[in-house]
Order: sequence, then structure tokens, then C-alpha cells
Amino acid sequence: MAQHFARRYLPGKSIYGFGRIPAVFRFLLRLIKKTGGLKALPGKVLQVFRNEGLTGVFRKLKYIVKQAFIGDITMLDLQGYEAWFKAFYAVTPGKRKQMAEQVSSFPVRPLISVLLPTYNSHPKWLQEAIESVRNQVYPNWELCIADDASTNQQTIELLKEYSQKDARIKVRFRQNNGHISEASNTALEMAEGEFVALLDHDDLFTEDALFWVANAINKNSRAALIYSDEDKTDTKGRLLEPYFKCDWNYHLFLSQNMVSHLGVYKTVIVREIGGFRKGFEGSQDYDLALRFTEQIDEQQIVHIPRVLYHWRIHKQSTAVNVLSKPYATKAARRAIAEHLKRRNVHAEVEISPINLYRVKYRLPKVLPLVSIIIPTRNNREFLKKCIESILKKTGYKNFEISVVDNNSDAPETVNYLSELQSKKRVDILSDEREFSFSAINNRAAKNAKGEFLLFLNDDTEVIHPEWLAEMVQIAVQDRVGVVGAKLWYPGYTLQHGGIILGIKGVAGHAHKHFDKLNQGYLGRANLIQEFSAVTGACMLVKKELFTRVGGFDETLAIAYNDIDLCLKIKEQGFKVVWTPYAELVHHESKSRGDDFQAEKYERLKKEGDYLLNRWGEILKNDPAYSPNLTLEAENFGLAWPPRINPDVNDF
Repeated sequence: MAQHFARRYLPGKSIYGFGRIPAVFRFLLRLIKKTGGLKALPGKVLQVFRNEGLTGVFRKLKYIVKQAFIGDITMLDLQGYEAWFKAFYAVTPGKRKQMAEQVSSFPVRPLISVLLPTYNSHPKWLQEAIESVRNQVYPNWELCIADDASTNQQTIELLKEYSQKDARIKVRFRQNNGHISEASNTALEMAEGEFVALLDHDDLFTEDALFWVANAINKNSRAALIYSDEDKTDTKGRLLEPYFKCDWNYHLFLSQNMVSHLGVYKTVIVREIGGFRKGFEGSQDYDLALRFTEQIDEQQIVHIPRVLYHWRIHKQSTAVNVLSKPYATKAARRAIAEHLKRRNVHAEVEISPINLYRVKYRLPKVLPLVSIIIPTRNNREFLKKCIESILKKTGYKNFEISVVDNNSDAPETVNYLSELQSKKRVDILSDEREFSFSAINNRAAKNAKGEFLLFLNDDTEVIHPEWLAEMVQIAVQDRVGVVGAKLWYPGYTLQHGGIILGIKGVAGHAHKHFDKLNQGYLGRANLIQEFSAVTGACMLVKKELFTRVGGFDETLAIAYNDIDLCLKIKEQGFKVVWTPYAELVHHESKSRGDDFQAEKYERLKKEGDYLLNRWGEILKNDPAYSPNLTLEAENFGLAWPPRINPDVNDF
């Protein structure tokens, strides 16, 4: 494995443009970082050996070496992704035959109308787009092409040729150029299918795209909106930059058009809402998806975790540069704002520096009281930083602080706690039991007066005044139960960007150790979104909901209690939302040490086993993550192999 990656990354120039020596140096630094440092390596090897034997040690070391070479460049590795796609998802003759046999057994074989607007399309790319539909494994489709008054004679002749060649291809030539929304509506007028699928004139369906759509419809009788993963293809036909999406994630959808390609909609609803709206050109599909979701419930939205669409990259495409069509970004912003207004949500929509979107919700006129609960023991230095940063830097004014002292006996801490008694907003509670994060916080929560509870570690530090207002404005939204924050290590590499279930067996932090300039996977390190869990180091929860689910599970005294709480709240139908706009520094483990210390490892393993027994299924299949992405690391690298359920015969 190491030799394989060395051949790809070390000879000559690296993909960053540096020479061989810097590449080797970067590899060694990454290797040390991946193992937790030279001092930690022997202890961690011993832990793996005890649990997984010598085979486990070699497996883990092989993975670490692989990740050290790849680093954070997975998405830039063109050859690596294309080889991965061909290995796991290419439609071979054998797979095609089995899929065709499966189609014959479908109880329902819906007609799918593919909508394809064209205007002076590049003849070669248009031909490839049409052929990608004609080559579908699933045969029950029609292709509805609306040409928007093209002047390119080659485009016109090509369309006429295909309309005569295949009866399933309908072509209508518009007399006046109306742009993409009007052309798409013309295509919609021709559609006779129960579902419509959207295709751009220079893009491609995979051969099995409509097969998996039909399969999803058969598996989900109420399905109304279906979307898949996607990637990009350049002018040379190479595959790159896959977007492996999560299951439906409404707050992420408000940050980026996660439906996009391939989007499939129930035709009757598309017509009921008026089809595509003029004035939203460039983001007409985003506007359609926003309006469409208002008519259905989330259980009718189905995600197919497979790349079924190749988005063409060329100079005029937003696939390569969103700034090539700046009007599209402005149209999307307006579409989101109007969507929120129709839902009676008071908010503003901003375009982020990465040309995605930020929703800023309006706080209630009467600010709800937030009870900030901070457990502590003999940690004066960091507790003082924490308390003073809250009092001096928090713009949101309606809060109280409850410091829960767990048997502090260091004179400097005892004296500081006495000083705090004189501060108006601060109350000191004493808890003399053996330390249990869950029990201490549960007791403090009962005494709290706030409508919201903010559980906060004493080794955190506020860095900007809007942190609490940002969390509260999201927490007061409909069906939101928990809100988490963005936590940085002191050197401003990311400590917490949301929790991904299943990482390294139990859970891990999204984008851990990414630096401030790194936007993360498709921008997700800097977008408001839902996760299955967020860290209890900074977690805002509605008190009524916290009480309803029984608070923290006291069986989980130290670890994973935050994950368990989030999953209990999700089970009640509420969302767990993470925002990158509430930022704190987290001096992690300064209070209680490193979980990989030998004396604490058994406790960590026991609590991990408890969580696995209770939530095993969702830990294996986190809906906020993709089965195509790795569970071996927190960097959104490729899964080898993907954890995909084929839903049909195992090819």
C-alpha cells in the first residue's frame, strides 16, 4: 500500500506543485500527526493489539500510511476517484444484465420524463447527453427536449435527427428565446411521465441512473422528491470532484442546493406549483426544489447514495466557476429568502464568502433566558478565562451562569469560586459526588431557570460577541432541539465541526484538525447544517425537551453522553443543528486529561460498548454522512469499499 501511494505522490512533482523532498517531508509530518505524536504511538499500538490482535495493528498502520499520503487532498486526486468509481459503481455487462432482470420484477415501472432545455448547445456534448439517456438500463423513459430558439444549425439538425431516430424523444422548437426557465416549462408541457428528471444539455446520466430512481420509487411508495450523489466530468471525459451527499438535511439545503443533480420530482406537484419561475434563471432548479419541499413532508424525500449524474466542467459552466454566472447566486439567495417568507420564518439570507448561503434568523422580541451550566474541578486558570470571556464578550444579554463545583480543593480554585459568588449573573452549585458529567449536569439542569440550557466545558473560551445569539436564533426555530457550536483548538485548527457517527467504531468530529482556511468537504466546515449529534462541550438544548427525554444518561458518566442525548432528542422528531457562526476556543482535555491514557481506556471502551448496544444501527448508518465516505478518519475521504446497500441483487 505504501509503495502504491509513494509511486503516485512522491516521484517528480506533487499535486501541490512542490518537489519530491517537500512531499516526503509533508508525508512524515502527516504520519506523525495521524498517530497522535511520537509519544502516543506505542500506547495506541498496544491498545489496538489488545483489542484486534496483530492483524488489527497492521490494518491500522496501513490505513494511517495511506491517509498520511492522501492528507486532505482526496477530492483533488483525479486518478484515485475515477479508479474508485470504476471499481465500485461502473456498470459492467454482468451488472447491466442483472439490473435488467430486476426491472422485470418491479411491481411499478413508472414512466420518467427527462426534461432537457437546449440553446445553441455544443453538438458533441448535446449528443453525449442524449445518448446517456438512450443508454439507460431502465427502459421506461421519455426525453422531452425544448430548444429555446437556437441559431446554431448544427444543434437544430442534431435534435431533428434524434426526434426521428427514437420515438421516446420529443423535441419542440420554441419560436422565441425565453431563457432556461421558460424552456424548461416547455419541456414540462410535453411530459407524460409520473416523475420528471432534470438534465442539463451538456451533462450526463450514468447508465444506471433511472434504474436506481425506479428502484427507489418501488421501495418508497410515497416518494415525491428523489435526489442522488453527483460528480463532475471535464472536457476529456475524466471523472472528478464527487459530491457524496447525506440524507435529507433541511438546514444544509438552505445553505447549498444539495438536491441539484440528479433531481427527480413528482410531475403533478411540479405542475401544481407552476413549474419553473422566470426571474430565477441560473438557480431555477434550486427555486423549484425549495417550493416543492413546501408541498410535501420530509418522509417523501429520498436520497440515493450513488453518483448518478456527471456535471460537465467547461469555461462557461458554474461547475468550474460559480462566478461565471453571478446572477445565479443572487437568484438562489432570493429563492431562499422567499421560501422562508412563505414559511413565515423571519430571517435574512446572505451570500457567504464561498458563494454559498447563510440564513440569519431574527431573534424573538423577548429574549429567552439561557442557563449556562459549567461543571468544574480545580481548574481555575481555564475556568477564569471561560467565565470572563462570557461576561465580557457575549452580546446576548439574557443569560445566567451556574458553575457546578465538583470537589475542588486547590486553594486558588476555591478562592476564585468565592470571588464569583459576588457576580450578579453567576451562581455556584456544589456537587460532592464522584465526578460524572451526566449526573452533575442533570442536577444543575433541574435548578436552572432558563428556557434553554447551555452545557459548556470550563476549558472553553468565547471569541466573538454573537456566539450565543447565533445559537439561540437557530434553537427557537421549528423542530430544532439541539444546537452545537464550532470549536477551535488554541492554534485555530478545528476541534469540533459536528459529530459523525461510526467514525473509528463509535463517533468522531467532522473535519477535525482542518485549518481556518479550509472550507471542508464541499464547504461543509462553514455551513449551517444538521448532524446526528454535537459535542456537549458547547451544546444548547430546550429545557423542556431535555427533561422530556430524561436528560443525560447517567450510565454514561464521562463519554458519549452528548451523543446519546442528541439521538434521544432526534428520536422525538427534533433536529440537531450545528452552526459555524458560533465560535469558541476549546482547550480540550485540560480538565480531565486524554481519553487514551491507559487508566481511562477501559472506561471509554465500556461506555462505547453501551452506546453501540443502544444505538448500533444508526451508528453504522449516520444519515448526516455518506456510506461512500470513510469511517477510518474525520477528513471525508473515500470509503474503501463503500458501505452501500445495493437494494437489489448483490452484484
